[in-house]
Amino acid sequence: MEFYTHRLKNGMRIIHKQVPNVVAHAGIMIDVGSRDELDNEEGLTHFIEHCLFKGTIKRKAFHILSRLEDVGGELNAYTTKEDTYIYGSFLKDYYERTVELFHDILFNSTYPEKELEKEKDVIVDEINSYKDSPSEQIFDDFDGLIFAGDALGKNVLGTEESIERFGRQDIQSFVDRYFQPENMVFTSVGDIEPNKLFKLIEKFFNHIPSKGKVNSRGKVKLYTPQNKVESLSQFQTHCMIGNRAYGAKEEKRKTLVLLNNLLGGPGLSSRLNMGIREKYGFAYSLESNYHYYSDTGLFSIYFGTDEKYLNRVGKLVEKELSKLMDQPLGIRQLDKAKRQIIGQIAIAQENNNQLMTTIAKSYHTFGKVDSLEEVYSKIWSISSLDIQEVANEIFCPENLSTLIFKQR
Repeated sequence: MEFYTHRLKNGMRIIHKQVPNVVAHAGIMIDVGSRDELDNEEGLTHFIEHCLFKGTIKRKAFHILSRLEDVGGELNAYTTKEDTYIYGSFLKDYYERTVELFHDILFNSTYPEKELEKEKDVIVDEINSYKDSPSEQIFDDFDGLIFAGDALGKNVLGTEESIERFGRQDIQSFVDRYFQPENMVFTSVGDIEPNKLFKLIEKFFNHIPSKGKVNSRGKVKLYTPQNKVESLSQFQTHCMIGNRAYGAKEEKRKTLVLLNNLLGGPGLSSRLNMGIREKYGFAYSLESNYHYYSDTGLFSIYFGTDEKYLNRVGKLVEKELSKLMDQPLGIRQLDKAKRQIIGQIAIAQENNNQLMTTIAKSYHTFGKVDSLEEVYSKIWSISSLDIQEVANEIFCPENLSTLIFKQR
């Protein structure tokens, strides 16, 4: 797998993979997310992501949204705690149309006040829709528990009160601060010669002045395990269990990725699914997740169940965690776990839209993208003792926090 990289004179980085497909994918990832907001800016990054499509110096909202759709393409965006990402899918003949549109959106948006007011209502509805879905809300609230008092613990969407405060000047100040070429990675997967793509991007972005990479995040606050129970009007009981985990550049990260996949990843043969759902039928939704940030991470287990099964499912989860802490994986178990995740990675590479996002994040975070051979080699190098060591660090009962949504 060959990737082509280039850096513009203003610091914008580009990474491209040429594939012989009719459909192409491109995006720009910006090194700014909700954790970079000031105390009075909660939810502003996500609000800006919405407002980027509301008008530019030369386009109204309709013309922005229809620019790619008129030729069968798609335009979208999302915000995380550390990234803002705009991206599109389109026929390969429309690379120039897409690159020009990205430039117009990022550097010529006017943020009309009338459009901002309408978008506030849209986001408030989005916030309320999360409150109507406790199985989604509990993930955000658990972040707030694990990263209490820290910007990472704040909801990406913000609050209804914070959204209502924002005006055009707030947006412009934030954009001027963070939407700089050196904070951006242009990513592409499609059938275009690398040099042709680089020249195309230079045509539209080279003149943007560099102000230097401005995003330097402070250390996250110390973690104190917490246990919290809330009563909500709902049919199910929802539970989250978890702990702080490794950041992006910590060596043990890859071991926890493998361990998480074995314990409660997407496969139906995961330990949590087989040991609880399939064996007892106590829970329909049951999973574990590991998400890493630039300097820290979060491991969590989620399950939804009838309230009468809450304690039993909790005990069964503890049992599975204890096994991984106390008993090293056998040779066959370890080999199966490695082959499973390698297969999942290989299949994921078939989705070029997902691949575009993956290489953007990797190049954004590490300044490189490992080949599949390098990724596989790292997985094969993990030992059963490595997994047991990580299990004892992350699953240590004294360090686990719990959040429960019970029926009111």
